Amino acid sequence: MPEISGIWSEKYKYDLWLEIEILYCEGMAEAGLIPKKAAREIRARASYDIGRVLEIEKKTRHDVIAFLTDVAGTVGAPGRFLHMGMTSSDLLDTALACQMRDAGDINLAKLRKLRSVIRKQAIRYKHTPMIGRSHGIHAEPTTFGLKLLVWYAETERNISRLERVIEGISVGQMTGAVGTMSHIEPAVERYVMRRLGLKAAPVTTQIIQRDRHADYLAAFAVIGASLEKMATEIRGLQRTEVGEVEEPFTKGQKGSSAMPHKRNPILAERVAGMARLLRGNALAAMENVALWHERDISHSSVERVIIPDSTMILAYMLEKFTWILENLRVNREAMKRNLGLTGGLVFSEHLLLLLVRKGLSREDAYAIVQQAAMASMESAKSFREILAADRRFTDLCTEAELGEAFDIDVHLARVDHIFS
Repeated sequence: MPEISGIWSEKYKYDLWLEIEILYCEGMAEAGLIPKKAAREIRARASYDIGRVLEIEKKTRHDVIAFLTDVAGTVGAPGRFLHMGMTSSDLLDTALACQMRDAGDINLAKLRKLRSVIRKQAIRYKHTPMIGRSHGIHAEPTTFGLKLLVWYAETERNISRLERVIEGISVGQMTGAVGTMSHIEPAVERYVMRRLGLKAAPVTTQIIQRDRHADYLAAFAVIGASLEKMATEIRGLQRTEVGEVEEPFTKGQKGSSAMPHKRNPILAERVAGMARLLRGNALAAMENVALWHERDISHSSVERVIIPDSTMILAYMLEKFTWILENLRVNREAMKRNLGLTGGLVFSEHLLLLLVRKGLSREDAYAIVQQAAMASMESAKSFREILAADRRFTDLCTEAELGEAFDIDVHLARVDHIFS
């Protein structure tokens, strides 16, 4: 398998076109529709010259006719059997399906590698406590491993998504000008698809229907959105005021032309930005679904851009983000420091529930804890100190229970269960 850019090269495309045309002739020979000798000669002689094809296309203004003209010239008399009964889309859409499948498989391998890296890092930081945030505000303690575990589970779903759309796009056709197979034997189509590792589309017009392509690119956009979410989290945690994680900063790297001290999350920002391209391309693919009657060609020019670009963009994003996570700098001390910034306010829910278990209504318990929290935020006294001086609390709860409420291990006791 070549690099993903190679899948979209002219050579890879023309190699597929040539193989499909040869297989079609072999299928016709198997079905007794053309001489087997002709099929053998086509297999032995057929070739093309990219330069010559492009030169012919300048005159014909039709890429498939230009290609067939060149190939037929290399075969001689048996060349008359090439493309017999086919329409251009039988060749184009079947080849495109092979390219999309192959590009999808490359991205699938990269996605599986990312999953492996996330898994490793999640286990590594399984019990590394940090503050959880909602609305950007300190909420309750969590662990960095749990944050990564969420990404792991989402990556597993993305793998399933990609597997599904690869299967969905791995269909070809040999059905003729409007899908009626009026000049094509079904056995020939089955032969070609089997040899290519594709399924035959159960019904077509002149083309394979573009909901398949839209589904494929929508999945790419969802995967890109997941990567954007993860990258955005790294960007947020790298902010100077937070400083809990940092994307790698390599030797000799510079962060700013003006400020020598800067170490910016440029790769995470790049990943976040490129996700926008994937979403835009997915929208364009959805616009391609509605075509006139048995087909028009308005989708073709769009697909020449959005499909190769989306597969290559996602591959790049996966490579970069995997590297970020492999080499991520995690500042445990900053996480510990930030956990203590509020003086224990992050344990308020545990205290609320403790009072409820002691017999107070939720409203009364909430009022006691909230009043203590607000007083702590507006004074130099700690949350625990204020609660320890509040008779409404101490009349119901022991010192040991108060201590347990501020014990981070109690709050994270089910981390192993979640991992398991």
